[in-house]
Amino acid sequence: MGFSDNLPYEKIGKNEPVCIADEVPFDIPESWEWVRLKDIVVKEIKRGKSPTYADNSSILVFAQKCNTKAGIIDLSLAKHLDFKSFAKYPDDEYMQDGDIVVNSTGNGTLGRVGVFHDSDRSNDCVIVPDSHVTTIRINKILVLDYVYYVLVYYQPYFEKNCSGSTNQTELKPLVIANLFIPVPPIEEQRRIIRKLSSVLPLVTKYDEKEVALEVYNTAFPAQLKKSILQYAVQGKLVPQDPADEPASVLLEHIRAEKEQLVKAGRIKRDKHESVIFRRDNSYYEKVDGIERCIDDELPFEIPESWEWCRLKSLTENITSGSRDWAKYYSTTGAAFLRMGNLSKNSFDLRLEHIQRVSIPSKAEGTRTSLQSGDLLFSITGDVGMLGLIPDGFEKAYINQHTAMIRFLPEMRNKYIPYLLLTDYAQKFYNANQHGIKNSFRLDSIGELLVSIPPEKELFRILQRISLVLSKIAVL
Repeated sequence: MGFSDNLPYEKIGKNEPVCIADEVPFDIPESWEWVRLKDIVVKEIKRGKSPTYADNSSILVFAQKCNTKAGIIDLSLAKHLDFKSFAKYPDDEYMQDGDIVVNSTGNGTLGRVGVFHDSDRSNDCVIVPDSHVTTIRINKILVLDYVYYVLVYYQPYFEKNCSGSTNQTELKPLVIANLFIPVPPIEEQRRIIRKLSSVLPLVTKYDEKEVALEVYNTAFPAQLKKSILQYAVQGKLVPQDPADEPASVLLEHIRAEKEQLVKAGRIKRDKHESVIFRRDNSYYEKVDGIERCIDDELPFEIPESWEWCRLKSLTENITSGSRDWAKYYSTTGAAFLRMGNLSKNSFDLRLEHIQRVSIPSKAEGTRTSLQSGDLLFSITGDVGMLGLIPDGFEKAYINQHTAMIRFLPEMRNKYIPYLLLTDYAQKFYNANQHGIKNSFRLDSIGELLVSIPPEKELFRILQRISLVLSKIAVL
């Protein structure tokens, strides 16, 4: 093909040579030559036939799923050919050692390249390709692995030059046959393969490290956020101030506040009220007049000025949503919040899709009518998804797969919602799920042990969290 101007030319039949400099994909050394793939094969480049399968036979059908990732051939995925249809396969279509296979139909694996070897067989069975695979049998004067890597290079080209619909694309054998193959001298082909054999394992390791780094970078902000929140609820995010009133004073205010609500008839008295206190360097819990040491239940240590309590001690009410409200679904009316409106790694409501309900006046709804500051908590499926109702939110209700936690006024801030995002809380959810649907009992939510800082420190913690999370958000 070489001519005096050092440009590549192609001569077809008796026609005059035509310059193909604009068609070849890149420049090659002077000692190399461009050829069409069809000119270096020993049989026509084509697909196999549509097979008729059998439950068992001595003939296997090589399908595109047998050509797995990274060019690995897996004949355990092959089916058996019905022997009656075997006669339509000429001898040269039986797969031979060194046949290159290219997946030629479908989406996702189209253009995948592999090399079939006799060692891939478990016995001496005959193997034929099906109609979704194109086979290439190159002249043995060339180095097989060299041609294979050239075709691997062309894989993105295969994907762009397929035809058909989005549901079923195909790579025609003619497209493959007309590929330009750069051919070096035979010894240089061997040197190229030796070099590739030494560097490709390093490339694979680099690729694995790059993937791991990408996963790490993607997960890093979320993990950092969880670490910050875990530090916050353990008293490690801001320093303690000896001038602060201890958390025991805050809990006394909360108990007094709760007692006033009970006397006013606004909430019911807890029949099994929990009081946690410290004695002799240990923690005890008193329920129904019985004291027991709970040191083994505490998940981490807290500062001296902090206290432990059960989540239910900080709430007015914990209840689940309304059942069987699908009959009230409407295009107008109050919002009906469901699990799809909750978030996994935050307590922001997701409001892209809101179901609405138009409920009759007699329908039970007061119990689950939401107020600002209510925290929603998924109790089935993906337990522990959250949603905090902001100030000024529209009239809304929740369904039965979601719980509502209504805090006492002293605790209507973001401290507990942040605590419920920690790994500690997630472990608690996982340990208290029941049944095949991963249901989570309302009673279990209230039993979560909560670390309580002094009131002033609590607000310093919230300020620090807000600052740190704003910086994490731009990572």
